[in-house]
Amino acid sequence: MENKLQAHEAELYKRIDEVLHYLWDPIGVSDQPAARDEYYSYLPQVFQLVRANAPKEKIMAFLSEITQHEMECGVNLKRDEAVIELLLKWRELIWEKYGAT
Repeated sequence: MENKLQAHEAELYKRIDEVLHYLWDPIGVSDQPAARDEYYSYLPQVFQLVRANAPKEKIMAFLSEITQHEMECGVNLKRDEAVIELLLKWRELIWEKYGAT
């Protein structure tokens, strides 16, 4: 991220990075240390959506678009929905921890 993030935002950014790599992982590279940066290019947009508490449908549409049109993989709606739920739970937990609004 170009701008300096507040502590709660930095923690959320880190958690989103981890979830995308280890749980979302549509191309199956989470067990490859050399591929740790595979999803970095999508991280800022997912972060912006989650930080803004965007509707689940909007986040789902973004993940589906990436999966289908950039990675040319099939969409896994069940996986994507579980990932989105987790990301929003992380946001809630972190915002509560830091007293963020």
